[in-house]
Amino acid sequence: MTSLAGVRLAVLAPISWPTPPPGYGPWEQIAANIADGMAARGLDVTLFATGNSQTRGRLESVVPVGLNEDPGLSADVYGALHVANLFRRAGKFDLIHNNLDWRPLTYALASDAPPLVTTIHGFSSPPILAAYYAAAERSFYCSISDADRDPGLDYVATTYNGIDPSKFTYCERPGAYLVFLGRFHPEKGTHLAIEIAKRAGVRLKIAAIPQDREYFRKEVEPHIDGDRVQFLGAVEREARNELLGGALGLIHMTTRPERFGLTMIEAMACGTPVLGARLGSVPEIVVDGETGFLCDSVEEAVARVPALAQLDRRKSRERVEDVFSLEKMIDRYVEVYRVALDLKKPRPPNAEKLAWRDHDHWDRPMAFTDLPPKPWAKVEMPKPAV
Repeated sequence: MTSLAGVRLAVLAPISWPTPPPGYGPWEQIAANIADGMAARGLDVTLFATGNSQTRGRLESVVPVGLNEDPGLSADVYGALHVANLFRRAGKFDLIHNNLDWRPLTYALASDAPPLVTTIHGFSSPPILAAYYAAAERSFYCSISDADRDPGLDYVATTYNGIDPSKFTYCERPGAYLVFLGRFHPEKGTHLAIEIAKRAGVRLKIAAIPQDREYFRKEVEPHIDGDRVQFLGAVEREARNELLGGALGLIHMTTRPERFGLTMIEAMACGTPVLGARLGSVPEIVVDGETGFLCDSVEEAVARVPALAQLDRRKSRERVEDVFSLEKMIDRYVEVYRVALDLKKPRPPNAEKLAWRDHDHWDRPMAFTDLPPKPWAKVEMPKPAV
């Protein structure tokens, strides 16, 4: 196998948080893992991120701190400058790895930049599919789960997110509380975690950052009593590790199909099983009856809570080591890079992919965070004719 040592790689990270983030920030965390993992494999890595980021490669930045760390910074202005800062240097690289959604695709279309790999961490809304379709001739796409794929796009690979298991402490014995970790948004199901914990008679510890403040005020805050339902705020690094490791289980009852769910593999690395909704990527991550339970309802989740303590926590840890480790993720991306460097640009889409691009956005299988109301009754959509 030919080594990629010396390949000049640019990794474009988001700038909402530093890379890696102190707490929440899944896209930034994965960009950090990619940059450091590739540097360890001998690639010449430059990370484009915030000025307070840390990396084993070189760091390039136009914004001093994460946009969520300084409300005086304009996301539109610095987001555009951040992408432009990479593409004005594009000729210095052999390959660009985009972890920043659709905007960099428009820059790539207007330039003769080197081969581009884009990891699609999730589609925020149907309209941005236009950018992905337009740039399909320019960028190789990776999905982070088999479930989160748009049928109108070609994907070079599914590249599951990976973490370094050594940074998570394995705990043999289950704790006495359930945990919810993430952000406050209806799709993440904090309200369902509260209902499940209350009905199961188990304490719940919530560690989350605000996103939908109205949702938090109405659906979450009234239940916080400091005892049965505890709100810990944003939990960072070692405190996050201790929180996950000391739990009976992680509740991940999302209300929309999960794209990947980094918190699930972080919990599993600590030996903590997952009580998850059978939606999106969750069945790809959680082995039902071994590393947690897949549930189709709140009632089913409540019934499964006592069984969490009976699971062999070593199986959760081993699942991460075997499938979702940092090294496994880097292996997958190395193969993607080989394809991109060999082909330079993706092959044209076939007739079936083109037909799907004219299909109804509301009938896509993946999750949209900002899905506008559908103005007509749902009807069964036939498969496009090819």
